[in-house]
Amino acid sequence: MTSLTLSNLCWSPLEKGHCHHQFQLRDVSLRVAAGEFVGLIGPNGSGKTSLLRCAYRFTRPTVGQVLLDDVDLWTQSPRWSAQRIAVVLQEFPDAFGLNVDEVVAMGRTPHKALFDGNTEADREIARQALQAVGMQGFEDHAFATLSGGEKQRVILARALTQQPQLLILDEPTNHLDPRYQLELLQQVKRLGIGTLASIHDLNLAAAFCDRLYVIDHGRIVASGSPHEVLTVELLRDVFGVEALIDDHPISGYPRITWITHP
Repeated sequence: MTSLTLSNLCWSPLEKGHCHHQFQLRDVSLRVAAGEFVGLIGPNGSGKTSLLRCAYRFTRPTVGQVLLDDVDLWTQSPRWSAQRIAVVLQEFPDAFGLNVDEVVAMGRTPHKALFDGNTEADREIARQALQAVGMQGFEDHAFATLSGGEKQRVILARALTQQPQLLILDEPTNHLDPRYQLELLQQVKRLGIGTLASIHDLNLAAAFCDRLYVIDHGRIVASGSPHEVLTVELLRDVFGVEALIDDHPISGYPRITWITHP
């Protein structure tokens, strides 16, 4: 099993050839142990997506390391990374007229040589992934005709087809109704592999994550278990809202009720 470590990571976007200092990732250190489900939370524009892009080798940090176990990700090839890390993004890829089964089969690409075709074993892995996300029977449907929630489940199936050692999710429940939000996160939890996910819904983060990191203005400002992190004071300071926090009556994880003033 595989762990992920971000160590003293810094990054700033370039603006006309110069670093854009109004936003920076600064001194970010984060760890996802093997088999652990870690949530990344923070307000819009806080740096969640930028941090994840560094973690899955899309954006190279200016300072610091991204380690998969003890291996620096940036000393390895993109193919090496894709054989070990699967990513589910907020945006849907252009499918160029592909059917669902063809999109899911793309998850096998990092494990195959350039001109290799799909084997029966590959097709069975893809079938199991579609079944796991409740999309069996959609194999012949055009990806472009699916609803947003159906597309998100197909993209998760593609990630499962990669058979990754680490999973990175960027707002994976955005397009899903409550039933499929719960089913998707339950499925990810059952995988038992290290997972780093940015999650917008703090109640979902509290319910499913073993630990949370809070990012604000490009810095990690808190980390720990959901009970340690999700406090009235933190929600006020970071998110700028008042909330009541109690324990879920069945499962015991923190439950947040937002306070609105008419």
